[in-house]
Amino acid sequence: MIPSMKLCVNRSSREILKGFNRTISKTAAVPNSDAITRQESEVRDIIPNKWIRLNKQNNNRALSTVQTKIVPKPTVWTIVSKEESREFMAIFPDIVRELTDAGRHTDIPEINKRYVKLLQYNVPTGKKSRGLAVVGAYKMFERPERLTTENIRLANILGWCVEMLSGMFVINNDLMSGAEVRREAPCWYRKSDVGLLAVNDGLMLENGMYSILKRYFSGHESYLPMIELFHDVTLKSSMGQSLDKLCGSPGAGLEMFTMKRYDSIVKYRNAFYTFQLPVALAMYLANHRDPEMHRQSKTLLLEMGHFYQVQDDFLDCFGDVSITGKPPRYIQEGRCTWLAVVALQRATPTQRKLMEECYGRSDQACVEAVKNLYRQLGLPNTYAIYEEDTYNRINTHIHQLTKGLPHKLFFKLMEKIYRREC
Repeated sequence: MIPSMKLCVNRSSREILKGFNRTISKTAAVPNSDAITRQESEVRDIIPNKWIRLNKQNNNRALSTVQTKIVPKPTVWTIVSKEESREFMAIFPDIVRELTDAGRHTDIPEINKRYVKLLQYNVPTGKKSRGLAVVGAYKMFERPERLTTENIRLANILGWCVEMLSGMFVINNDLMSGAEVRREAPCWYRKSDVGLLAVNDGLMLENGMYSILKRYFSGHESYLPMIELFHDVTLKSSMGQSLDKLCGSPGAGLEMFTMKRYDSIVKYRNAFYTFQLPVALAMYLANHRDPEMHRQSKTLLLEMGHFYQVQDDFLDCFGDVSITGKPPRYIQEGRCTWLAVVALQRATPTQRKLMEECYGRSDQACVEAVKNLYRQLGLPNTYAIYEEDTYNRINTHIHQLTKGLPHKLFFKLMEKIYRREC
């Protein structure tokens, strides 16, 4: 296993690398790869010998996923302990019983039986990072005297609501993209007794989530903000999904692959529901409703979401399938990824023509041609620079948080996703 170690850079070069450091403001900007490219050039001019050595180190790190059999980290990017993860899992049977038993819908037992199967196949089988983030964040936001067994149980239930929403998005995404494998098992829609009925199954997951929310949280002071947040994030994520699919649809053309559009896709499709939703729910559960507190948290969490998606784009192309748990599909699907956007920014007319001919095709020769082009353009090295710089920049922004936001929570989230391999 390649050891995880922070890049050692002296003060002057680190300042150069940070070029676009800023304070948290009302409009969160995401670094454009053009700026990264300029920074690379500037640093090479100033400290050429040292930069060559750092480039080699970063390139070896970035390409290690291609050249080396990597042993996965012992845990996924959760911010809770193994014991807390076990407690979280122990709650799930109660969720299933609440939705399928308790005297509900006794006149349609076959649907209840199918509902059980739907829940068990699609909800607890993923990483559960979003749901566990609710639990971990709640414990950091809540006053110690209120961390009772019942309140922690409610945090776990709220976490499972997030996982149900995630399950709905996964079902829909797999169906729209024609994916075959998810979490080392056939995608739900590919099962012989499912098919297009998966569309309705996704609706059952989503509306079951609202049933659980009403059952356990309707008397909570922050019930309305919670419900509004779920609706808002679901709408935003659906918009992001549409933007993503339209950008990669046949005949769309690579001229749509701009960094501005990529940033919008990432923000709406993933960042809101992967990072902002769990932490904002934890804040509401702990009765933190201050608008400025939520604004600062949201700004930082959306930055983390962007960072996370760039990592995901890289791992889909250069990661180890035995660790990521899903075959690479982004090149074949013609997805607007960070790698594709940066490649097009750097490509010569000949290289761009190759992208136009090969990108979005399932033929393995085309896939390999695109991957080789990424290597020729130095994208693994650029990614390693981006990863290190963004990690440092977001950590700086964490230090700038005010309004009583727990810095420990955000540092912990960054440590868990930094240099992740799945």
